[in-house]
Amino acid sequence: MPEKSDILSLHLKNFASLSDKDISDSQPFWKARKMNKGDYFNMQSMVCNDLGLIVKGIFRIYFRGPNTKEDKNIFFFSENQFVVSFRSFISRDACWYFIEAMEDSEIFFISYQDLNRLYDSNPNWGKFGRLLAELFFKLAQTRTEEFIFFSHEQRYIRLLEEHPDIIERIPAYHISSYLGITNPSLSRIRKRLESKKSE
Repeated sequence: MPEKSDILSLHLKNFASLSDKDISDSQPFWKARKMNKGDYFNMQSMVCNDLGLIVKGIFRIYFRGPNTKEDKNIFFFSENQFVVSFRSFISRDACWYFIEAMEDSEIFFISYQDLNRLYDSNPNWGKFGRLLAELFFKLAQTRTEEFIFFSHEQRYIRLLEEHPDIIERIPAYHISSYLGITNPSLSRIRKRLESKKSE
């Protein structure tokens, strides 16, 4: 089992082809953090100041309606994924969402100020920033396109492809919220997919 710091190094190399020196230069800026289930990585109406890399755990990004108090899940992030409210992170405007740990979790995180120091001092970290922006643009556009072009069942299948064990890890009503459907509708989708498997 690799050390957690090795997990960070490996992910950074795979994501942006950073060299050992690039990663070594960044080591003082990355901090480890353990989070309990229910802890917030960022709060609604606050600027998102940190970029996180999930070593262990799963997080949801959700919007809470100010009048209805209803939660709407927007994204899930799990192991080996970056977690951030990217619009707030780069614009320095207040975040529209909560980012909450859904189980006991471990992350590495770096602040906006420290990441920008790396961007300014090292062209390879500048490339990392471009790739990060491309990643979160792709996530946002894909999420929008899924709602326009795909059925609820197709969106559910895509969610399982990205987070294969999510059903075992979080309550079903969170997945229903993410898909924009009711719990009974989710149950019907799951039963239909199970019956297809057994055919």
